[in-house]
Amino acid sequence: MTSNTEFEQYYQQVKRQQKRDTLLWSLVLLGLYLAAGNAAEFSLTTLWQALPHFFDYLFETLPILHWNQLFADGHTKGSLLYWGYRLHIQLPLIWETLQLALASTLVAVALAVVLAFMAAGNTWTHPALRYGVRSLVAFLRTMPELAWAVMFVMAFGIGAIPGFLALALHTVGSLTKLFYEAIENSSSRPVRGLAACGASRLQRMRFALWPQVKPLFLSYSFMRMEINFRSSTILGLVGAGGIGQELMTNIKLDRYDQVSITLLLIILVVSLLDLCSGRLRRWVLEGKV
Repeated sequence: MTSNTEFEQYYQQVKRQQKRDTLLWSLVLLGLYLAAGNAAEFSLTTLWQALPHFFDYLFETLPILHWNQLFADGHTKGSLLYWGYRLHIQLPLIWETLQLALASTLVAVALAVVLAFMAAGNTWTHPALRYGVRSLVAFLRTMPELAWAVMFVMAFGIGAIPGFLALALHTVGSLTKLFYEAIENSSSRPVRGLAACGASRLQRMRFALWPQVKPLFLSYSFMRMEINFRSSTILGLVGAGGIGQELMTNIKLDRYDQVSITLLLIILVVSLLDLCSGRLRRWVLEGKV
């Protein structure tokens, strides 16, 4: 009976402490949020007043379609074909954007795997090499894709090469950090077992660490592929190729109907890519679609 009473007192004490900690940290986060909003000159009043203008622009981009002329030829205003008169330009650009995202992701994954094993703390690399790699990838992921793209556009001109390089460099920086943290969090028991059998350092990484981290590596890579497609549409705004460049051109020329169809194409492809990558991830990791 005494032990039950002591346990109940201890439970209530812990519960009160958790409530105090929750309240304290909530107040701290609220204070930081308000301070950050004040420093950034954030105003809910301004946001509320300007919000309708955002919807005004969206309404302007909506195409004018007429039900009785919906399936007429491309020369008839109000038809679907008239709305999509630039599809012969936009569809190849969507394909170019997909290729850009896929190529940059594949190259970045290959580099990130190698760099991750160099940067991990449990792969027996020299400390100077380990911290050098970590500093390099920290710099790569600190620079936004847009900043990389602007620099490469100035160096190589408008096209797909600046977008590819910008995405690849930022992806290397992001994935390497995720990869070497996964390696460091892996179990050391298989490593010790192989070491006791006389396995070399490379064999321990190949047969003890790699099987543990491979599912995470694949999952992160598929996720980054989706992110890179979204990012590649943004990079087109600075001339780095792809559908984003078409979107920026339509916005500048006030071709509102083409802004809407370009956004619709991007949304459809992103949704399809999310679906396919999810199924592919389950097939690779679990053996089922």
